[in-house]
Amino acid sequence: MNMTGEYILTAPPETVWRALNDPEILKQAIPGCESLEKVSDTELRAQVGMRVGPLQAKWSGSVTLSDLDPPHGYTISGSGSGGLAGSAKGGAKVRLEPHAQGTRLVYEAQAQVAGKLAQLGSRLIDSTAKMMATQFFDRFQEIVGKPPEAANAAGGPTAAGSSVPWAWIAAGVAALVVTLLVLATR
Repeated sequence: MNMTGEYILTAPPETVWRALNDPEILKQAIPGCESLEKVSDTELRAQVGMRVGPLQAKWSGSVTLSDLDPPHGYTISGSGSGGLAGSAKGGAKVRLEPHAQGTRLVYEAQAQVAGKLAQLGSRLIDSTAKMMATQFFDRFQEIVGKPPEAANAAGGPTAAGSSVPWAWIAAGVAALVVTLLVLATR
């Protein structure tokens, strides 16, 4: 499965980068995210509960980051397992570009699925992945796109927010949820 996407976020690239580096923000934005743990500066573990067609499972996975280029992008690779539902592995390249409205986030993700999940068919998996990516970015935009004082009150990033030494999305969440948890991301 290959998936590409582009989202316009109403925040500057530096703010988006910080938010993609904040596990609390990512946990809020990833649909069904139950836990998100930083293992190292370049690795995260997550548990996500989700349904793909008739399959409902808790997915456990890990993501590794490489090619870090703050605040412009990185590469995500990861794998995950949903027990009897199957497994997934894949990766994504994520780019942040300045845009008149804030930031253009562009990603290219690839995933391979196995087990019962693979038996569902690529159309169902693709539509679920696109739906989850949309849910992730809608939630992420709600958090990141707030004015600084509203984001700070909600625990979101501010222009003076703390810097985290690792990055990850869904993206990747779209990427994390779709690729390893059927990205998911950061």
